Amino acid sequence: MGKSNLTTKQKKAEINLYIIIIVTLIALGIYSIYQNQIINFSKNKSIHIILRTMLMAFMQYSIAGFGITIVSVLRRKSFLSYGLKKKGTLQSIIFSTLIFIPYVVFLFITGKANGYLPFQSVWITKEVLASVFPVNIIGLAIILIAWGFFEGFNYVVISEKINIRYPSQNKWLNWGAITCAIMCLLVHGMIGVTPENIIEAIIVFVSIYGMLMIKEFTDNAWGCVFIFVFLWNAF
Repeated sequence: MGKSNLTTKQKKAEINLYIIIIVTLIALGIYSIYQNQIINFSKNKSIHIILRTMLMAFMQYSIAGFGITIVSVLRRKSFLSYGLKKKGTLQSIIFSTLIFIPYVVFLFITGKANGYLPFQSVWITKEVLASVFPVNIIGLAIILIAWGFFEGFNYVVISEKINIRYPSQNKWLNWGAITCAIMCLLVHGMIGVTPENIIEAIIVFVSIYGMLMIKEFTDNAWGCVFIFVFLWNAF
């Protein structure tokens, strides 16, 4: 579809995607430039754990969250309008969990799982949990928002914008879900050439694609958020 044939809604979606991409690339660029300083700061135990957690969470949010926040503010569109509602929540969570089970099984079969603990893949989590009350609660809340809510919700918003800009007549050919699934594989470095790498990539692709399709069918985004809060970094 040529740009001259785009609807106003599609033109806005395209601009929104450009904003998200630019903000994300800038955040990644800043992190790449100051990576050593950021890591050294975050591992310096003479600095309060909350300050270190906030810095790492801000970087995470800048990469997966800040772009969609800017777009939502610019368009005066509430996060709730993207499917964060009561109706369909249970179905969204149940079906999203079921679609994610094969990946959990894969992690245990291949010995990549280390028991269950939400956000254990976020290296600062265990230090936060070992802190005194209420520091541990505050730190965990920050981690939950940055690595849980926003990482999962980021895919929801991006997928919706892509589907508006590039609509498909086939409900299973969902360009937003497909793009986000591929993006997840690239961001988390899950592209490899060994049989195990290939199987993992396929399972993760299906999991991300599946949870976003469930969001489409239930019109509820809580399943996507649930996955990233309780399952994604938990094994």
